Amino acid sequence: MQKHRTISGTILYTSRKPGREGEERGREEFTFTHHGDGKKTLRARCEIDEPDPTVLRDVVYSLDENDRPMDCFVRLTVGDAFMGAGFFRFTDDTVECESYGPSIGRVSQSVPIGGAFDGFGTHPIAGDAYVTRRIDRSRGIHTRNLRCFMPSLDHRGASPPLITESNINLGYVGDERVTVPAGTFDCHKFRFSDDDGTMIALNGKSHPPYEVWVTADEDALLVQAGVGGYMQTWYELVELSR
Repeated sequence: MQKHRTISGTILYTSRKPGREGEERGREEFTFTHHGDGKKTLRARCEIDEPDPTVLRDVVYSLDENDRPMDCFVRLTVGDAFMGAGFFRFTDDTVECESYGPSIGRVSQSVPIGGAFDGFGTHPIAGDAYVTRRIDRSRGIHTRNLRCFMPSLDHRGASPPLITESNINLGYVGDERVTVPAGTFDCHKFRFSDDDGTMIALNGKSHPPYEVWVTADEDALLVQAGVGGYMQTWYELVELSR
């Protein structure tokens, strides 16, 4: 008998743009595997229908028992055409990447980590929720800087997978009980913000404020989330099995 624990769910992406409120703009299917030794793997398929070009992203991302990134595979299709695939591996001192895409050819990277960091921003919404475990809620309501490596600085992750680094603010806002199609959950609420303008996407825009409601347990599952600014999008957990 398998000894791991599996959680799976679906997140619906909808629009909050004027005239398009509530329209479906994408979806995400995710699975978390929790192993008996404390390691875990996130598998996610993310589809963004709007705005064009469409994005299809496949991610397999593993963390160790201390929530430190181990390795990650990312494959991207943009506008229904292959954009790139990359494998990332973390050692004590470096982030390594082997990537290929039509616009970049084959690229090998090895980047020094250079001190403490918080995670790997893989772009699935389920992964955004899980990284909130890095904030110390015992300090109460507060905001801290979150240092992460990423495979893309594009806010939709729609560029060939290469090692990049981002710094964004993460704030613990408080606790709320939230009801979504998947059920009612006690949640911790967090807010990502780029007030310093350090997370500039390829389109030249800083990341808009991003609020997330995450289950108040060790699984840290996304329940709902919303991004303002130019993005105007909403995310909601519509199916969950655990």
